[in-house]
Amino acid sequence: VLSLCCEACKKVIFHVPSELEADTLVGRVDLKECLQSAEFISSSDENFKILEDGSVYTTSAVSLSAEKKSFTILLKDIQEHVQKKIHVTLVEEEKRKIRHARDTVLKRTKRRWSPIPSVMMENALGPFPLQIQQVQSDTAQNYTIYYSASGPGIDQDPVGLFYMEKETGNIFATRAVDREQYPLFQIICFATTPDGYSPEIPLVHTIRIEDDNDNAPYFTQDTFEFSVPENAKPGVTVGQVTAEDRDEPYTLHTSLKYRIVSQNPSVAPAFSMHGDSGVLSVSSPQLDREAVSIYTLFVEARDMAGQPFGLCTTGTVTVRITDTNDNAPCFRQTQYETQVEENRVNVEILRVSVTDLDEPDSPGSRAVYEIIRGNDDQAFEITTDKTTNDGILCVVKGLDYESAKQRILVIAVNNEAPYTLAPRSQQLSQSTSSITVRILDVDEGPVFKPCHLRLEVRECEDIGTSIGRYLAEDPETGNSEGICYRIPPGQCNWISIDEKSGEVRTIKVLDRDVGEMRRGQCNITVLAIDRNGKTGTGTIQVSIQSGNKNYPRITKTDYIMCRDRKPICLTAQDGDESPYGTPFVYRITDRDVASMWKLTPHNDNSVYLAPKGDIPFGIYDIPVSVTDNGGKVGEHNINVNFCDCVTPTECNGRTRERSTGNITLGVWAILAMILGSLLLLLILITICGCCGSGVMHRHVTDDCANHNLIISNTEAPGEEVMDHNIIPLQSTSDQGGYGIKTGDQQTFEMVKGRGHTLESVKGGGHQTLGSVKEGGGQPVVDTCRYSYSEWHNFTHPRLGEKVHLCRQDEEQKHSEDYLLSYNYEGKGSLAGSVGCCSDQHEEEALDFLDQLEPKFRTLAETCIKR
Repeated sequence: VLSLCCEACKKVIFHVPSELEADTLVGRVDLKECLQSAEFISSSDENFKILEDGSVYTTSAVSLSAEKKSFTILLKDIQEHVQKKIHVTLVEEEKRKIRHARDTVLKRTKRRWSPIPSVMMENALGPFPLQIQQVQSDTAQNYTIYYSASGPGIDQDPVGLFYMEKETGNIFATRAVDREQYPLFQIICFATTPDGYSPEIPLVHTIRIEDDNDNAPYFTQDTFEFSVPENAKPGVTVGQVTAEDRDEPYTLHTSLKYRIVSQNPSVAPAFSMHGDSGVLSVSSPQLDREAVSIYTLFVEARDMAGQPFGLCTTGTVTVRITDTNDNAPCFRQTQYETQVEENRVNVEILRVSVTDLDEPDSPGSRAVYEIIRGNDDQAFEITTDKTTNDGILCVVKGLDYESAKQRILVIAVNNEAPYTLAPRSQQLSQSTSSITVRILDVDEGPVFKPCHLRLEVRECEDIGTSIGRYLAEDPETGNSEGICYRIPPGQCNWISIDEKSGEVRTIKVLDRDVGEMRRGQCNITVLAIDRNGKTGTGTIQVSIQSGNKNYPRITKTDYIMCRDRKPICLTAQDGDESPYGTPFVYRITDRDVASMWKLTPHNDNSVYLAPKGDIPFGIYDIPVSVTDNGGKVGEHNINVNFCDCVTPTECNGRTRERSTGNITLGVWAILAMILGSLLLLLILITICGCCGSGVMHRHVTDDCANHNLIISNTEAPGEEVMDHNIIPLQSTSDQGGYGIKTGDQQTFEMVKGRGHTLESVKGGGHQTLGSVKEGGGQPVVDTCRYSYSEWHNFTHPRLGEKVHLCRQDEEQKHSEDYLLSYNYEGKGSLAGSVGCCSDQHEEEALDFLDQLEPKFRTLAETCIKR
């Protein structure tokens, strides 16, 4: 593989075959020439990898399809933050033409003049000029050197180291050569005839300078500095020393051996060095920083594989022993004594010191103090002075002389770093010391016991209720004699304290629903004053406990229940807190009512109210009691309007009272009675139509509605029907007359003949809407008049329900032909689907339609137009 370095650290060219298999060596690149300490080596092309010695290998099969391929080698020195690149170009080598045997042409050629390469010893002693080689040609007689070159390149030789005799072709050296400067020479020789003809092609003659061991090795650093922790085990690597030699590589002249010449201090050898690699390692099991902290080693590097006649050099290695926490701290004293006044806080009372053989101001020597006994109340605290490494003992809670006249503490000390056991050493025990603290007596004020008293009182208690006592004692005497109590002003005025006895009483009714009492508690500071005027303070926390002062109230008492009998949800509220609130207990207090209505629990504060069976429509007053969890009862009357309606809004404030002495008819009974009445009326109308045409003064129109006016919004043309029940009246004195009257009240009045009408289905007596009574031989008309509103409100709900049932077939689907409700569309409606009620020639008898209510006006206008 050919390698040509065009420019250091910039471009390298390799001539390779067009096809390269995986793991094929492409060439080698001198990486150190570009960057001495390359810690990171990478390739921009993943098809190539670069080893540490500069070898370039393929990672997969590579084909030079374009006869050239390029990539970059990246070198990085992370510590020095240096980065360099080498551009590598692969060029396809020229293919040699292979001639087959049958195509071989034998051609006679002249023997070339080609002497073997010459060798010249470095630093040769002469005599000079020194003959190196002779080159001759069979035909030429004159020989010259056109120019000479050295090194890997082809540069002009500026010093004229070599020359050639013209007649003989001998090559001579003019002086000694340094191989490190000129390792290789290439000389181009020419042979000519006397007449100047060159029968030979120019000859490139190589002269190699053979190395002489004239360079001693040298260390790459003046002083090597390493560190190793103390008590390190034998075999632990400390570091590596390196030396270099400028003589020819891979020869004995550059084969180096390392060794330790001496050690300072001259104690037992602590380190060993590998002869070939120069690796320094620990050999002694007892590296003690406290004994020796720094070792200085003198090392030697010798070429010729360490043989005595080889050249050598020496260097210096410094090994620093780093500290480990192999020495426990120890108190300078085992006992200390100190004193402090009682009730003093945050005051320093003692300093203690320790000795530690480890390196000062290191984690292995910095002390950590602790109190291990005698500080159960946490009255003392010990810390470390970072400057002096002393322990500072302080009082953080006031001490009481009357409780204890002295305290004995036991303190211990450790280091920040964990303890490391040295080889062949015993486990050390923790260093401890005892401290006796004497407490000095000081006259002090009274002290409340406890300092914080909690008193609970039920709300709404009477004024002056005693809720407890709060006493203070004199620490010196241990009793409460001569102590007065007082509550300073500016606090919540809920309680008072007796000046002599310390009894606490309420001074107002405590209610959690009033003002500042809504919080439910208040802290009150109390003063205790002794005979000498010294004071002590305590705190009373008054907490108002919730009472059962409110009875549960049902939030809503008026309800409307329709015919679907949907249960009513009764909900109560109670202003009291637990346990005087929910769950509530509901009960109907009237036995008669309880036999008709029932209560079903829903949740803790509500129940459902519903009738037990079929009950008459009407207004019911149901007495209900609600009992809270504290036993307090609230009485309520629930007003239920049991209305014959579909939705509560249909009742419009009307009520249907119960009739205690009558029987209420069911829906189907009412329907049967209505249908029977209609059938009877139809028979009567037929008879009257056949026999009474001569008696009547007015002809009954063929275009009147059947039985009564029926509301309809059918959009298809209606059938023409004739109703003989509605005829115009000329005067109320007509005998046997049926008709419609108009009055000043603008109401629609109906007067019917004999038969059952509205009142016959009301459940009352047999009162009729219009009945004809005979008196004095003359028929008298009993004009029982009803307005349209009364008639509509009574019949519309029942007829609506029947029509709804009639409009469904057996499969509960709507029929195609049924009556639809006609809604009021306003005056001037364009609806034309309603049939006429009279002939055109009877218009003068239909003026009563002007007095109808709005729902019939559109129908009336349509009939008049017809």
